[in-house]
Amino acid sequence: MNRMVESAIVLVIVAVITLIGNSIGHNFGLLEALPGMAVLFGICLAGIAANRFVFSKLPPVLYIITFGMLVTLPGFPGSEQFAAWVSEVNFLALTTPILAYAGVGIGKDLDALKKTGWRIVVVSLFVMASTFVASAGIAHVVLKVLGEI
Repeated sequence: MNRMVESAIVLVIVAVITLIGNSIGHNFGLLEALPGMAVLFGICLAGIAANRFVFSKLPPVLYIITFGMLVTLPGFPGSEQFAAWVSEVNFLALTTPILAYAGVGIGKDLDALKKTGWRIVVVSLFVMASTFVASAGIAHVVLKVLGEI
């Protein structure tokens, strides 16, 4: 099966699970969240397509983040509407299927995980901690420049 088709199928499954979790756990209606999920689905699919057809050496996440930022930039046609639609999709509802998928992926490669041993835990903790500290530092500087703090 074509890799784009596989990716689209996985994205549809994630979208459906997210919409269900969004409506149950966060009291957003399915119809209210559907346009936002369609925007997120389109951005992800465009990022995967760009990775495949434009420059495949870069990770698809880079394209997805770039497209997501572009469509919500002030001045981009429809940016306010896109942002309003996506605000109806709760972030935590998105994480549930993604974490489940990651767990399945790790479970498939349990032997590889065992070979890495305890060192992967130490490296992961340092990566997460440094990412958090760097993000907090950047946020602090930006909020200070904007006069919010």
